[in-house]
This record gives sequence, structure tokens and C-alpha cells, in this order.
Amino acid sequence: MKEFFELIEFLFVDILFLPFDVIRLDIANWFLQNAINFSFMLVISAALIYWTLELVKYDKNEGKETEVTAHSFL
Repeated sequence: MKEFFELIEFLFVDILFLPFDVIRLDIANWFLQNAINFSFMLVISAALIYWTLELVKYDKNEGKETEVTAHSFL
């Protein structure tokens, strides 16, 4: 059982947290240090824009389903 917990420690400390160890290095470039944050911001912004466009498309349809049944099996 001890080896199992040492494997979990190795996974988190040496593998999964490796990008955060790189961030902690003394890098002079502020933008390079915050690259992970910027990538998350871009992904979330793209998802919100897509969601807003889908809501606008739904609203142009006056929010009503034009088909008689909502599912093909009905």
C-alpha cells in the first residue's frame, strides 16, 4: 500500500505540477509567466462568444420550436 501512495505522490509532485514549477522560476518576462492564464482567458472568451451567438440564433427563432415534435422518436 505504501508504493501506491508513493505513486500518487510521484504523479502529482513530479509530473502534474511540473508546469507550475516552471512558472516559479525567475523569468523576467511577465507575459511568459502568465501564459497559462492567458490561454484560459482565450478559451473561456471563445466559449462565451459561441454561447452568445447560439442564444441570438435561438432568439431570432422567437424562442419557439418550429417542429411538431421535439424528438424524432415521438
